[in-house]
Amino acid sequence: MASRPSTRSSTERGAGGEQKQAKPKQIALPDQITVRELADRMKVSPIDLIKELMNAGIMANINQMLDRDTATIVAEDMGYEIEEPEIQEPEPEEEQAPLQPVRRRQYSEEELKHLRPRPPVVTILGHVDHGKTSLLDVIRETNVQAGEVGGITQHIGAYQIEVNGHTITFLDTPGHEAFTAMRARGAQVTDIAVLVVAADDGVQPQTREAIDHARAAQVPIIVAINKIDLPTANPDRVKQQLSDLGLVAEDWGGDTIMVPVSAKTRQNIDTLLEMILLVAELAELKANPQRPAEGVVIEGKLDRARGATATLLVQEGTLQVGDAVVIGETYGKIRAMSDHTGKHIRRATPSTPVVVLGLRDVPQAGEKFEVVGDERKAREIAAQRALQRSQSAALRAATLNLEDLYARAQAGAVETLNLILKADVQGSIEPIKNSLEKLEVGDLHVKFIHEGVGNISESDVNLAVASNAVIIGFNVQVEPSAEKMAEAEGVQIRTYDIIYRLIEDVQLAMTGMLAPEYHEVIQGRAVVREVFKVSRLGAVAGVQVIEGRALRNAKVRVKRREQLIFDGQVASLRRFTEDVREVATGYECGVGIANFSDFQEGDILEFYSEELKQ
Repeated sequence: MASRPSTRSSTERGAGGEQKQAKPKQIALPDQITVRELADRMKVSPIDLIKELMNAGIMANINQMLDRDTATIVAEDMGYEIEEPEIQEPEPEEEQAPLQPVRRRQYSEEELKHLRPRPPVVTILGHVDHGKTSLLDVIRETNVQAGEVGGITQHIGAYQIEVNGHTITFLDTPGHEAFTAMRARGAQVTDIAVLVVAADDGVQPQTREAIDHARAAQVPIIVAINKIDLPTANPDRVKQQLSDLGLVAEDWGGDTIMVPVSAKTRQNIDTLLEMILLVAELAELKANPQRPAEGVVIEGKLDRARGATATLLVQEGTLQVGDAVVIGETYGKIRAMSDHTGKHIRRATPSTPVVVLGLRDVPQAGEKFEVVGDERKAREIAAQRALQRSQSAALRAATLNLEDLYARAQAGAVETLNLILKADVQGSIEPIKNSLEKLEVGDLHVKFIHEGVGNISESDVNLAVASNAVIIGFNVQVEPSAEKMAEAEGVQIRTYDIIYRLIEDVQLAMTGMLAPEYHEVIQGRAVVREVFKVSRLGAVAGVQVIEGRALRNAKVRVKRREQLIFDGQVASLRRFTEDVREVATGYECGVGIANFSDFQEGDILEFYSEELKQ
């Protein structure tokens, strides 16, 4: 196993060529050990050990304390086998093995024989002040195992609880933005969404967003009406507001489970958990534990003491210590693995979140991981993916836009125009939505993924990526970060200030008659140094190009003290006595503008072109 065997190892191995290393090279490790103590146990120089730590990206001095995972990695790299302590590890139970719902994966006839029930994966969503964190904390504390140190679980972005002999996995995400950002990378991790709504506050904008994000993910929604212990609580008002959004409570004749709870008094927490198990049972969640593991990265970080770590959610198969994994463009070998309580485990079955060590780099949340034959194979796959990254632009071209909507509909590629609508006020949303929902061309119709008030944000772009949607804005701005992300991801954003033009453009897109959209590209800027009178041409500006290029076939604006004076077309561009097509930065030239002659020294000429928007 040692990629860099120590001198001591070579000497032992060379003594008569005998393979007597097994026993001498086995060492036991405590949970904590200093660099000096580890060097003594390994019978190597502390300096050599510190160098090995540095090679692994860990800066340590001779008296620094190392945890068992880090010590294990370094010792194995130096040719040692670690004596594993006897630990109780979960056996792969027949009735509670593995992962992904059948709706996400097609199984072969052979795989169907190996499918076993798996725990549900649950995400809690809702408005920022409605008690998501408090609810998660109560659920976690209620199920703390007696053996856990201090009764506190470590925060790894996910954890598991036991309810009546059944396991539930909770993803502790910051909110629906993270939930959808993972989906935008192709990671479908959640089976059930629990929507938290405060009984005293009712439905808020973030509540609406959470509902739209959960619906886009096509996962069942359970509503937890929180804070029912407050004197101002009004659960019926919450039910009425949710019914207006299409979530009708079971006791009102609908099919949405709604549980009144209190995170403060712990009222009905058990009932909520039982409802989660009921929905999971109806979904018949299963996976195949008898295959190489695959799943999703929940979060990754760089630990100064342990190097790159990642929380992985196993979705198929069984992940084991020693497995070679590839995650996006990085890879590694699982050297150590622990569950949400911090207990070291050797294997993890589907729906189990684990923290792993042994990766070369920190992976991104939402990246998919898979186990491959060996570390060499993992390295090759990661390198190949890195080379293919440049082709991602071609893949992004497949995202939906209004210009090619009709052609893709005719080819049978799309049946709905998914829209995200953002407007300045709530009063603008209803007439736009009502008008667009009436539009229908053959089988093609409009579907609203989300609508809301306010500027277009990164969250909107993430949802558009995950839902293959176009973003429409009315009287709103696009946040710079959202604009940058939309450009990178190939998401189309169109903004309007007149309702009828917005509706007309969508209608034209659905019938294949929408004119292509153009956007402006600044080509260069020049400053006027002198003004000349030329016969037959009138006034010509002698300019120096200070940025980009001056182009003969471009449009041009004249700005004077930041004010726009004129906007027109370049009529002539000359260097000395010759006509030229362009002039680069730093050079001087003469510029004539059609229908304009009122140049002044110091004016700024801004050359631009209009290009087809992708």
